[in-house]
Amino acid sequence: MHAPDDASKAYEELFAKLDTNKDGKVDVTELKAGLEAMGIKTGKGAAQKIVSSGDEDKDDSLDFNEFSNYLKDHEKKLLLTFKSLDKNDDGRIDFTEVQQSLADLGLEISKEVAEKILRSIDADGTMTVDWNEWREHFLFNPATNLQEIIRYWKHTTVLDIGDSLTIPDEFTEEEKTTGLWWKQLTAGGMAGAVSRTGTAPLDRMKVFMQVCHQQKHGLIQADGFKQMLKEGGVMSLWRGNGINVLKIAPETAIKFMAYEQYKKLLASEPGKIQTHERFMAGSLAGATAQTAIYPMEVMKTRLTLRKTGQYSGMFDCAKKILKKEGVKAFYKGYVPNILGIIPYAGIDLAVYESLKNLWLSRYAKDTANPGVLVLLGCGTISSTCGQLASYPLALIRTRMQAQASLEGSEQQPMGRMVKKIVEKEGFFGLYRGILPNFMKVIPAVSISYVVYEYMRSGLGIQK
Repeated sequence: MHAPDDASKAYEELFAKLDTNKDGKVDVTELKAGLEAMGIKTGKGAAQKIVSSGDEDKDDSLDFNEFSNYLKDHEKKLLLTFKSLDKNDDGRIDFTEVQQSLADLGLEISKEVAEKILRSIDADGTMTVDWNEWREHFLFNPATNLQEIIRYWKHTTVLDIGDSLTIPDEFTEEEKTTGLWWKQLTAGGMAGAVSRTGTAPLDRMKVFMQVCHQQKHGLIQADGFKQMLKEGGVMSLWRGNGINVLKIAPETAIKFMAYEQYKKLLASEPGKIQTHERFMAGSLAGATAQTAIYPMEVMKTRLTLRKTGQYSGMFDCAKKILKKEGVKAFYKGYVPNILGIIPYAGIDLAVYESLKNLWLSRYAKDTANPGVLVLLGCGTISSTCGQLASYPLALIRTRMQAQASLEGSEQQPMGRMVKKIVEKEGFFGLYRGILPNFMKVIPAVSISYVVYEYMRSGLGIQK
């Protein structure tokens, strides 16, 4: 890689060549024409993407600082990708390393295709590519990671793998091109099921604490588990867990399908989605999934709070709710539930991305992938922050879901319920039950991680 002074000088010379009207700025037209004049090949729309990525002041052009900053950041990403391809760490990429790297992403290519890829980059005819050749070839191509570079090879007909890479970009390319996405969903679903089952007693404790002021179970925080055991025995600690596990599959499937559709609708340019658009798509997908499975949420709360003998099972629960309260009972608490999705999803996403990028900027040396444990850590912290913001709405939702099943409880709309909680229990009444909720975070994440890894191994998903 260039020494800092050499790089700055090279950037200055390059900028001067591109800035044909000498106004101190390079726009899309100048960049496109200048690169063509220098014989530098770029993909379709590359000039526009480069300007959009580096344009910090949003004036549709790059001044020297923006131009220089873009190239420095781009070089760093390119170096990470180069090192991930250089399997034996000898500073050069050969055809076997290209084959292996693409095989890791589920793309099997022949020796001839791998050599064709190398020839498109190899400037000195050695049939290997060093860092300088890699850098020069991709410096003005907005592709940074291997998946984007594969797309570039595909579009420039260097690599012919059909249309498999047109699938939206939430699963990894390996999962999309080989159909492994369903295995990932299966592994995730099983991890969620075991995790929820393992932490079900804490979840039941949380639900009881959220509504305990309204009923006469005699449950207080200090001896909550003792009261649950006394009322229904050990197995009562898992009441409501069956339907809680059962709703994983439909909720995940609906959320995934809806997310893909919302991304297509909201993306400002095809195939590229901005962070705020991703957030909106995620929130809308969450709301869609929740709307579809919400009756199961109501039943989960009722089954969790049930006394011994109250319901014989989830079908009996559904039948009794329908007969006594009507269809609308299955959507009690729906409004605070939907309102809670927005702050939770927004804060969760923002904190997760910030923590992940902070880790990458400080500790990433040879890879752009932080690893599962780092991502789990980021996810745990971001989810906790999201819960803190949305917990009062979750508490209101649970109380509204539980109202009709509790003796002597008054049916209240959301606004009046919030007012009464603050008047009687103070502001922290809105956070009742958050302690067992936080207590289950670490065991839930740990169980999920272990089960997920075992499921990946069992289903033959590569690391």
